[in-house]
Parts: sequence; C-alpha cells; structure tokens
Amino acid sequence: MRSFIEDRWHVRGSGGKKRSARYGVGKQWRARYHDASGREHAKHFELKRDAQRWLDEVTASVVTGMYVDPRAGSALWDDWVAAWIARQAWAAGTVSAAETALYSVPWRRRGIGMVKPSDVQAWVSGEAKRGLAPSTVRTRLNYVQMAFRAAVLDKVIPESPTATIKAPRPRRADVAMHVLTLEQSAAVLAASGVFRPFVEVCLFAGLRLGEAAGLQLGDINFLGRAIDVRRQVQGSSIASAELVAPKYGSERTIYVPGELTKTLSAHVSASRLTSPEDQMFRTPRGDLYQRNNAGEAWRGIRSRAGLPDSVTLHTLRHTFASNLIASGCDVVTVQRALGHAQPSITLNTYAHLWPSAEDRTRAATADLMASIADLADSPRTSSRKAQVSG
Repeated sequence: MRSFIEDRWHVRGSGGKKRSARYGVGKQWRARYHDASGREHAKHFELKRDAQRWLDEVTASVVTGMYVDPRAGSALWDDWVAAWIARQAWAAGTVSAAETALYSVPWRRRGIGMVKPSDVQAWVSGEAKRGLAPSTVRTRLNYVQMAFRAAVLDKVIPESPTATIKAPRPRRADVAMHVLTLEQSAAVLAASGVFRPFVEVCLFAGLRLGEAAGLQLGDINFLGRAIDVRRQVQGSSIASAELVAPKYGSERTIYVPGELTKTLSAHVSASRLTSPEDQMFRTPRGDLYQRNNAGEAWRGIRSRAGLPDSVTLHTLRHTFASNLIASGCDVVTVQRALGHAQPSITLNTYAHLWPSAEDRTRAATADLMASIADLADSPRTSSRKAQVSG
C-alpha cells in the first residue's frame, strides 16, 4: 500500500495548475493511499498528525487483514441482502422468515455501511412498541445480525452495528405459557367438530401445526400405536403451502394411546383414504392445512369453547408436554417426544413444569421420615403389649 500526505498547495487539479487558495479551506492536509487494486482513497485534515494517524490506522488494518474498502459499504441494504439470501442453502420457509425480518428495517434504501447502532436500536424498540411479541422481535433481530456479520466477513463493513443490541426480554415461561386444564381440553374437543382428529394429534401426540398438517396415511402405525413425523407443511396461504422436511432434529416416532389411533382409524374410514401417500387432513375444499386456514379453524373452536385469545393451537402442544412431565417423564423422553434438537431446548421451554429441588427434597425426606417412624413405633408397640399382658 502506497500512502502520501500533502499540504493543499501541492494538490494539483486538471492541467497541472495549482488549485485556488480557497480550495479545502480549513483542511490543510490531504492524506491519500492506493489499495491493492490500485484505487486511490483520500481524506482531508486540518492537522498533519491527524492525517498521519488515519494513514497509520489504514496500514494497520491492511497488515492485520481487517482492511475494508470505504466504498464497499455504499451498497444498498436491499441489494446486498437480496444477493446474500440467494447464496444461502435455506428451505423456502427460512427464506420467507428471513425476508420478512430483513425487509422490515427502515434503512432499506441506505448503504449498508451507513447504518449505525442507534438506527438498529431504534428499529428494535419500534418493533416492540408495535405490539410484536418479544420472541418475534428477537427472531427478526437474529436475521439482521446474521446479515451484518456476513457483511463483516465479506469485508463490506469493518464491524457490525448490531454487536451491542439487545432484543426485548421475553416474559417468564411460567407466566407466558398457557396449559389447558382437563375441563378446557374437554371443551376444546367438544367444540372441534370435523377438525377434531387434527386437534387430537396436537393435544395427544404433541405435533406442531405444520407437522399435523403434513401427516399422511402411511405415517400412522395403527397396530403399533405410533405416529411417524416425516414431513411438515410450510407456508401461510393455499398458494404457498408445500410439503417439506420437518425442522432439524424433529423427525421422530411418537408412541400414542390406542384411543388416539381409534380416532384416526375412524377418520381414515370417513375420509376414504386408501393410499399411504394420502394426506390425513385436508380442508373441505381439498386444500392442505397451513397457518392461515388452520388458524381460522382454531379461532372458531376457541370461541365456541370460551377460551381467551391468548390460547393458540400451539397451546395443545404445551399441554401435551405438561402432561408428560407431570407423569414423571424425564427431560430426554420429553425432548424426543416433542422433536427438540437438544435437551437444552426442552429445559429452556418447560423447566418451570418440572418439580423443583425443594419439592423433591421435601417429598424424599417425607418418605424417609415415614419409613423410620414405622420402624421406631413398632418396638414401642410390642413392648407396651408385653407390659399389658404381664
């Protein structure tokens, strides 16, 4: 890298003539350098030492491999993000989620290098004030952070403006999570009508909406009383709905009670399903269920069952998990049944449902006390009887 510092009287314009003394008033020194491609970069300073410091910083960034072309950050956010998304090996659902997040920012027509941390923080705060759930804001911020990190790796920007940005803190799981009572569950089933088999695989097998919608006849082992999760429906409209592989780590076999397979068997008969590839559930018009039409069906059930709007179709999955935990299932068993990639995900979501250390200590000690008391009282009782008989 070649670099120079010149006073303004040595800066020549076209034709080799010296520029006017009014040129660069207040900027006595021009520092310039040529990058590896031969392109010249220049900046003006009032003090020579400031010009030298700038050149030193540029030199250090080149030596350490951190040099970024100042002009690279002028690429518009929308243009850079579109090219970045196109390079990813993502499923259609992930692309859709990423686009929703990355195109929700207010700096879409600005250069990616012009975005400041304050811009990102203002956007995050604005999303929260619009009423988006903290988890939704966190997901959107994650995609924006991924894009900026990729820009840093590609030497488009020197550092990410999202490094210090924090997403809104979610509500505690024990406060935010809804779990249906026995009475509420019964009310839901009574109000489900023709949608009841769909509701039952969510409530009694813990399937996600997309997983239930993706079930095919061949996925049900009626004799073995098991359900295989091998695909899911992605998309939020009839036109965009498609069958894809389930979420990473979600392929699994769920062992279910015979009562559930009986319900599904009756549904198969009523729907006249014969081929293993037949979809278990379709709308009356024959469409796949997806977020919009399944959500509409659920809202009708919820209204008829008298449940609040905060109870969603996903609440059925939480209720399933709660029952497993209450029945004494360990975290790995619950993880596998729910299709979580790691046990830590299960613990982070449902830790509050497991008995606490205090509960376990109290119960264990109570059992110990009862056993010792029985042994301690037994000799006394025998001694008293002997004294009475004597």
